Amino acid sequence: MRPGKIRASVIGAGWYAAQNHIPVLARRDDVELDGVSRLGAEELERVRSHFGFAFASQNHRELLDRKPDVVVVASPHHLHYEHARDALLAGAHVLCEKPLTLDPAEAWDLVKIAREKDLHLLVANGYQYLPQVDLLRRRIADGAVGRIEHVMVSFISATRDVFEGNRGLNAWRTSFFRPDPATWQDPRQGGGFAYGQLSHSLALMIFLTGLYPTQASALTFGSSVDLADSAVLSLENGAVASISGAAAMPQGNRGLMRIFVAGSEGILTAEFDRDWCEIRRVSGEVERLELQAGDWVYRCDGPVDRLVELARGAGENHSPGEIGAATTATIAAMLASARGGGRPERLHLPLDSAFRRERAAT
Repeated sequence: MRPGKIRASVIGAGWYAAQNHIPVLARRDDVELDGVSRLGAEELERVRSHFGFAFASQNHRELLDRKPDVVVVASPHHLHYEHARDALLAGAHVLCEKPLTLDPAEAWDLVKIAREKDLHLLVANGYQYLPQVDLLRRRIADGAVGRIEHVMVSFISATRDVFEGNRGLNAWRTSFFRPDPATWQDPRQGGGFAYGQLSHSLALMIFLTGLYPTQASALTFGSSVDLADSAVLSLENGAVASISGAAAMPQGNRGLMRIFVAGSEGILTAEFDRDWCEIRRVSGEVERLELQAGDWVYRCDGPVDRLVELARGAGENHSPGEIGAATTATIAAMLASARGGGRPERLHLPLDSAFRRERAAT
């Protein structure tokens, strides 16, 4: 375990970093807020002075010259690769906002760099850190439903006002910063529901099942960016999956996230919007997870805390770069398929990588 305080830097101190990532780091006694970077001198000074960072610069490389132990990358989607790559090359463990990147090749390159440098790469997918989710993963891995044959995932979130129009989220009225609409509404920067929200449900599906999609056939709804997506996926064990989502939930309501896993020995139903999970086996057994009201309300403190713990040599990465890269590859294939009227698209997966060989062996 590393002695002393963990020196943390943040690249891209926008609305969500100021609302979630930085406060989580700041409340930890074992973390020193070393450096912060964002564009805009006035905004940068505001976040530096408010949270007490030791150093601030609009040039993220000046932060990295200080050799922080951990770096949170929360810049706009299209800048993730450059910022995460530079942080890894500087020797820092990295937590990157989702999606990991927009380009699958760049995502897998980040995985490669992290492995070569023996560094932790995490993606800010908070669902994987909620209570009992890892237990659920282990139950599936232990054969709770037998061989997985079908997976169905649906996610409907209250994000329509993020992806179109000028209103934005109600929470932005009192947040530290209001984000630039282009972050979410410009397709060239990864705007739209797929990169902004389906990146959560895809990562959760892969984490729970341990199966990577290999092919996608998809359709989307929306004009400038996608507001709803639906896809049929082939999984690496031969199973089939359907995944869909929409930015249709009215603001003020909890997002609807539901996952169904059907296998040779039973079916698992996980309703994250109801804090409810049940496994029904062909033997007649029924198992229910012990969940309290609100256990599965989404929050993202888990990945930030785990970044620090991993830097100290403790904990397990539940949102690794490999899942983030596979998520990026799936979304890229889905959007390409939709542009082609739903034609099947193979995923960009480095089947010859060390990671893939290790998974195949187990």
